[in-house]
Amino acid sequence: MQKLEQLYEGKAKKVFATDDPELLIVDYKDDATAFNGLKKGTILGKGAINNRMSNFLMTLLEKEGVPTHFVKELSDRETLVKKVQIVPLEVIIRNIAAGSFTKRYGVAEGTVFDAPTIEFSYKNDDLGDPLINTYHALAMHLASIEEIELIESYAFRVNDALRAFWAKRGVTLVDFKLEFGRLSDGTIVLADEISPDTCRLWDSATGKKLDKDRFRQDLGGVEEAYSEIMHRLDEND
Repeated sequence: MQKLEQLYEGKAKKVFATDDPELLIVDYKDDATAFNGLKKGTILGKGAINNRMSNFLMTLLEKEGVPTHFVKELSDRETLVKKVQIVPLEVIIRNIAAGSFTKRYGVAEGTVFDAPTIEFSYKNDDLGDPLINTYHALAMHLASIEEIELIESYAFRVNDALRAFWAKRGVTLVDFKLEFGRLSDGTIVLADEISPDTCRLWDSATGKKLDKDRFRQDLGGVEEAYSEIMHRLDEND
């Protein structure tokens, strides 16, 4: 597989074309941002951890019936993926109140929900990724009703699988963000990444945060937290 020109560079990844028009190479960076890019920094080793974790969990989710863009891990930081057109909806599943939910609704951090919640944000940096609902998404032709229902179904299936996976490793899955994309034939697949950048992960015994919130909230020990969550990932059932 030949790596060709860079097509895109985002906050956490670079994307390159290949000699196959249906396949791309994703290169994970150590760069870290928060609050829509207002806070910037570096988390040493983050790119390799996010790459490996995302690939491992996507492989797990494929077995649970959730199709993904993952094809093959190429190196510590590079992965071959299927080319998709990203559906401009960020899908957030929450099991416990944290982050923007606590600020928006005045719910105490750590409040456990009776059932998982789901939110959609319009994926648009210029607008600050505003919350939208299904009717907004349909009005703006971001996705069809069938696609939205399928995405919701996949998102809850991801939640069930990842909650069980992390619980066995002494980690509580608080919430997470997903992105989905369309293959050239229109098939909806899970895309982007699943990592401490996109998930809130707390130690089940102590409540210690093992994710990007340590960077967002200046808690210190960011690299150690990412290394710890990677160590948990490698633990046997």
